[in-house]
Amino acid sequence: MTHAVLARIVRSGFTESVHHGAAVALDPTGAVVTAIGDPGSPVLPRSANKLLQAVAMLRAGLGLDGPLLALAAASHSGERFHLDGVVRLLHGAGLDVADLGNTLDLPLGEPERIAWEAVGRPASRLAQNCSGKHAAMLATCRVNGWPTDGYLAPGHPLQERITATVADLCGEPVAHVGTDGCGAPLHAVSLLGLARAYAGIASAPAGTARARLADAVRTHPEWLAGTGRDVTALIRGVPGLIAKDGAEGVYAAALQDGRAAAVKIADGAARARPVVMAALLRRLGEDAPVLTELERTPVLGGGVVVGTLEAVGL
Repeated sequence: MTHAVLARIVRSGFTESVHHGAAVALDPTGAVVTAIGDPGSPVLPRSANKLLQAVAMLRAGLGLDGPLLALAAASHSGERFHLDGVVRLLHGAGLDVADLGNTLDLPLGEPERIAWEAVGRPASRLAQNCSGKHAAMLATCRVNGWPTDGYLAPGHPLQERITATVADLCGEPVAHVGTDGCGAPLHAVSLLGLARAYAGIASAPAGTARARLADAVRTHPEWLAGTGRDVTALIRGVPGLIAKDGAEGVYAAALQDGRAAAVKIADGAARARPVVMAALLRRLGEDAPVLTELERTPVLGGGVVVGTLEAVGL
């Protein structure tokens, strides 16, 4: 992949650091409005793929809507309502936390993790941020009579359905299948394909699986992430938006008319992705106050603001 500078840190008028990567924004017809770097090369979208995985599960008969559907696509912070929701999702399918196949971890949210550690609670599959997705995967297996044992194997019927759906939504073949941090199969696609997939979800006709997911994400963004997360603020602050962050500096978003954007920060820095996404959404004509909050992160020196982390070339 060809990378370009997407963001820089300016301290006291001096460029201290830069973040390279690739980004793309599409208009409602799918035409490229702006492209930086090489958005046509495959990337690993990490948790930004969760919306695509959720569509696959809905198409396979998963009967979720509302907050539990948003949780099925979540990288949740591990707040109490998230954990209770995962248990509800599992129990609704006749399953238990012991059936989860994701990794052991502490909560993703910093306050939740600190509270967890303060009382000496060990890492758990329930607390891990992908537990909602895994619970939904298991529930989808139950709906279809597929075995729950081995549900993460790439050749399992569930994962074959997900692979086919990712390719369908992105409008391109899956370039590579790896393993995500939670243990689930991870599909490499281009940023162009990822943006196309989000555009299709955000603008889908009412009653379709894609529209059901978009409605759940727009209405319950705190279930998709957490009460203090930038993606939650972004969805709440931009009317009609759906969005999802991913590890290693990935972000994707789309509006109800089909405008969409996707970014990958090459060095994986999470701090740069909301800044670049805010700039991409401005490039697409959005002007919500939340974009002002996200597009310039203050740089401190001696306890006062001496510079910014800001997008470049967008």
